[in-house]
Amino acid sequence: MIRIKLAEVMGKKRIKQKALSEQTGIRPNTISDMWYEKSKRIDLNYLDKLCEVLECQPGDLLEYVPDNKE
Repeated sequence: MIRIKLAEVMGKKRIKQKALSEQTGIRPNTISDMWYEKSKRIDLNYLDKLCEVLECQPGDLLEYVPDNKE
């Protein structure tokens, strides 16, 4: 599974969801879904805007976590 680490990156940058929404043009509900890791997919345009505003790389926002299948 892929985790969206938006909350972690935003915490390091000390930016609130509302401010990120305003700076990126991404709807507040979408930011919230990514914050709480509820999103099932992420638009590449959103990823681009997030990286630009947060001054980070896609790898800073996304993490691969293997499923625990036996």
